[in-house]
Amino acid sequence: MTTLPVLGYVTLGAEDQPAALAFYDAVLAPLGLSRQHEFENWTGYGRADDASGQSVWVCKPFDGAPARAGNGVMLGFYAPTPEVVDAFHAAALAHGGTDEGQPGLRPQYGEGWYAAYVRDPQGNKLACVRTPT
Repeated sequence: MTTLPVLGYVTLGAEDQPAALAFYDAVLAPLGLSRQHEFENWTGYGRADDASGQSVWVCKPFDGAPARAGNGVMLGFYAPTPEVVDAFHAAALAHGGTDEGQPGLRPQYGEGWYAAYVRDPQGNKLACVRTPT
């Protein structure tokens, strides 16, 4: 029996699809994620060599209502090195994101916890974290 990952996918709403896709193309590239699926107003990011199906989708909301960021919602990505965290943060700021926490150590979360926090152009909060192995 195949064991599926616990997390399947995450969907983030975006009103301005071109701006959102330019942002996510740049921000997810340092993590090895790229566009894997595109149809209508939906774009799915993942790894081409990953059969788990884990993905991040950027789309216009299905119900037709305006997209809005969730209060208290944050999507976190693990990074293999602190340099990837730095690249994630720099790409976010260069593509319309806003800073929510410069890259650096966060000892309050644990020894070796290195993270950066941003908001995408729609206001969704994202984290990129390198935890000690």
